[in-house]
Amino acid sequence: MAFLFKTKPRGNMDLVKSTTELIQKLDSDEKLRAKTEEEIARNLSHIKVNLQGTPEVEVSPEQVHQLVTLLIQDDFLLLLVNNLHKFPFEARKDTQVIISNVFRYQTPGSTTSEPVALSHICYRKPEIILALCHGYDRRESFMACGGVLREALKRDAVAAIILYHEPDQALDLANIDPSTPASGKGIFWKFFDWIDRGAFELSADAFNTFKDLLTKNKEILSMFLQTNFDLFFQKYNAILVQSDSYVTKRQSIKLLGELLLDRANYGIMCAYVDSGDNLKLCMNLLRDDRKMVSYEGFHIFKVFVANPNKSPAVHRILYNNRDRILRFLPNFLHDRKEDDQFNDEKTYLVKTIDQLGPPPEVSAPSRNGT
Repeated sequence: MAFLFKTKPRGNMDLVKSTTELIQKLDSDEKLRAKTEEEIARNLSHIKVNLQGTPEVEVSPEQVHQLVTLLIQDDFLLLLVNNLHKFPFEARKDTQVIISNVFRYQTPGSTTSEPVALSHICYRKPEIILALCHGYDRRESFMACGGVLREALKRDAVAAIILYHEPDQALDLANIDPSTPASGKGIFWKFFDWIDRGAFELSADAFNTFKDLLTKNKEILSMFLQTNFDLFFQKYNAILVQSDSYVTKRQSIKLLGELLLDRANYGIMCAYVDSGDNLKLCMNLLRDDRKMVSYEGFHIFKVFVANPNKSPAVHRILYNNRDRILRFLPNFLHDRKEDDQFNDEKTYLVKTIDQLGPPPEVSAPSRNGT
């Protein structure tokens, strides 16, 4: 008898128009705010149902296509994202589902794997992606925005919008010049502050999105880092690797190791391990009292030591500290006795450093005194 209690779905045009008007008047009358929030939540729930249906409500491909078209035209999605923090909790969850469904939407019968709505947004309304990033400005919106972003970051175009955004400059994905250095003021660089200064849950969510951005779009990221190497690692080392937060510090060191050891970033790895300052930072991590910090630092240190083409600065630091390193490493994390790979790597590093000769500029004089 459940069919007796079914309600007729509201029309898509009516829902979008009504929701737009409700959001626009959300701050106009505090006395009516609670009622307005309730109506917005009800509308968003209807939109969600009209997009994906329920076990009791079937939706046709034509209806879904019409609704997605309505949602991506004008500025409705941008209005949703910009006001997300004002919605009740369940409405925020529904908004996340709505936007994720729109981003995944493909035209019925399409032969391409590219979601048409997301492609439209990336090339014509990239400000929606930027607004999702700004969800990290508020504790009420970061979770929903972060969830949408991480799913969207499966697409290179979304990563490019975040990486190459510059304030007060229109972003044209078709004409991005990867060789143009970043100013450090775009949306990507704000992730460092969101991770470092945000409350614990917000920081953790921002880091997850940051990690996906750096690991799921390898070709675009590699080009970006080649152009912005100094600025990126200056911030990464100073803000994340040396963070006062144990969780941020540990995760950042581990992510750094993953970046350096990824074949797609071979050139980046070579540049990073050429730096004497980076090596000093890494050697300090080895001495950290927190075992997991020193353990993650070890995996970066081994890249410096194993590099057959050490820069003069790196060679000199390792040689000058050779005796201390040889005394330190054998007992380093000695409680990891059952970690065969770690112990094999540690043995290799000891052998390599023991055999390390002096750098060219401090070589012993020849027999004839020259």
